[in-house]
Amino acid sequence: VQLQASGGGLVQAGGSLRLSCAASGRSFSGYGLGWFRQAPGKEREFVAAVSSGGSIAYVDSVKGRFTISRDNAKNTVYLQMNSLKPEDTAVYYCKARNPWDGMEYWGKGTQVTVSS
Repeated sequence: VQLQASGGGLVQAGGSLRLSCAASGRSFSGYGLGWFRQAPGKEREFVAAVSSGGSIAYVDSVKGRFTISRDNAKNTVYLQMNSLKPEDTAVYYCKARNPWDGMEYWGKGTQVTVSS
């Protein structure tokens, strides 16, 4: 089971990026999928999540700017990030969680850098 995140990069403040996280090894259609981020010197924090049923949650700091979505046919979760701010700079990680046994899978991070 692997999760591969991509789409990070360097962008100016106010710009946009779209992160993708593709899962392989099994279907994740029944899993909760989410994005987390970790800035230098800080703990990893929750950013957004979407359940298998489509329920969505965001951390307050990204509400109205970020949109999480999933494509079960492609086994992929996305994070559309608009109006980026320098404080969004972090390594972004995707996670899949089995709601029945709590097993979690993490992808390797993708760096997002927002310049002011």
